[in-house]
Amino acid sequence: MPDLTAVPARRRARNPQGEGGRLREELIAAADRILSRTGDEEGLSLRAVAREAGVAAPSIYLHFADKRELVREVRLARFAELVAAIERAASTATGPDDGLRAGCLGYCRFALDHPHAYRVLFGATTTLFRDDDGPDRMDPPGMDAFFVLVNAVQACMDGGAAPKGDAMRAATSIWAALHGAVTLRQSVPTFPWPPIADEVEDILVGLVGIRPSPPTPPPAAGRLSSPTPPPAVGEGGKDG
Repeated sequence: MPDLTAVPARRRARNPQGEGGRLREELIAAADRILSRTGDEEGLSLRAVAREAGVAAPSIYLHFADKRELVREVRLARFAELVAAIERAASTATGPDDGLRAGCLGYCRFALDHPHAYRVLFGATTTLFRDDDGPDRMDPPGMDAFFVLVNAVQACMDGGAAPKGDAMRAATSIWAALHGAVTLRQSVPTFPWPPIADEVEDILVGLVGIRPSPPTPPPAAGRLSSPTPPPAVGEGGKDG
């Protein structure tokens, strides 16, 4: 995926008549670049988006009622990418526990491989789970992605790959742990972190109770190289 933050602001040429949809996509991309750089939607202004896209500020209102609607569209696109990455990672799983393990690892790899996109989703301040109808109402873009995890946990519990329990509660704890794992890696890259797959394994075994994946088998005995014997005394050894 290209790094949208690398695209500079420019004076935009007018779209031909009937291609206003292209301007809408360019405004979403411009807002995405700003959010990627700052991780803070509170500091995002429509004037800044217009400047980034190279258009006059009033042009934005032809496509979006307000900043909230524009930011929502940015997150919809980014969440679609995240869900696709998770589902792609889990697509070859052979059982519910393997699917949960692969999906969680796909989440982490998306976050680590695309830090700008991840910042858009979970920046310092977000209205991702807030709605004008009240603070307790969940916003669908984030919840659709979250319930991919809830359903994977429930499949483990239903299929006997994990003890029965509250899938929603377990998924909430898993998400918090995965988010911590990836954000700490980005914040403190010099710490001797274990492989991300090992950390995902520890999280799922500890929080859901799935069976640990079998350890990687050692190389076949016939492929082991014979150790070099130490030199004999008097034949180049230190004692000779």
